[in-house]
Amino acid sequence: MAARSMASLNISFGMVSIPVDLYTATVSSEKISFNLLHAKDGSRLKQQYVCVKEGTVVDRSEIVKGYEFAKDQYVQFTPEEIKALDEAGSDTIDIVEFVPLTSVDPLYFDRSYYLAPGKGGARPYALLAAALRETHRCAIGHWAAHGRDHMVILRPFDKALVMHQLHFAAEVRTIEDIGVVPTEVKDSELKLARQLIDQQATEKFNPTLYVDEVRARVEAAIQKKVAGQQISLSATPQRTSSGNVIDLMSALKASLGAKQDKLGPRKAPKRAERKAPARRTSRA
Repeated sequence: MAARSMASLNISFGMVSIPVDLYTATVSSEKISFNLLHAKDGSRLKQQYVCVKEGTVVDRSEIVKGYEFAKDQYVQFTPEEIKALDEAGSDTIDIVEFVPLTSVDPLYFDRSYYLAPGKGGARPYALLAAALRETHRCAIGHWAAHGRDHMVILRPFDKALVMHQLHFAAEVRTIEDIGVVPTEVKDSELKLARQLIDQQATEKFNPTLYVDEVRARVEAAIQKKVAGQQISLSATPQRTSSGNVIDLMSALKASLGAKQDKLGPRKAPKRAERKAPARRTSRA
């Protein structure tokens, strides 16, 4: 099934304007949700809002939004006031600067989109992609959508351009927040650690080798339930470790020895056959 464009935009830098079509690059894979049911008759339960002060159920028509500026003190906003505060949507991606792609840490990456050339934009689109690829740079810009201002980068990917929505600096915690204390590493330990990495190293990341095993297990259980079968209640396998490394050198040597004892090339993780649940449910 062909992908459907989300919007038609323009990439703008200097006097150049490139029409593009926006597509989502990823498919949401949220945790499978279960509805809340009445155990007695299996019927759905309905969510209600109760006034804490009066103890009565409040109809949706009586609900307004408010901001808590102090403990249990709120200022109310009407839907019209909230809408006026939102950032107006824009059909333009305004490029501000070009920076080395390696200077943008993946920590800042949020959502990803594909950009395809719009009508009449094939040549400038291809030119921008080629120039970014040759200079090993990406474009930093602004794009307003869904009531928010977004910082984005544009970079070449295969035959196309990709746009990544980034977190702002204020949204990313600093390393100082977690209190990492610098620790000295011995040359002998580093040598063994590098040998262990080399044994499991590959030249390129292949995401198709990895699957969501938990989701596959839940989907299989749902299929069995739909077919009227019982599911096993045995504990699922856990990836655990002792978490207590007494002798780092001994642990590294043992890891190297375990890898060397295995015959043949490193096997890729087994791909799981995935079946969609008979009916996707909404989040309760």
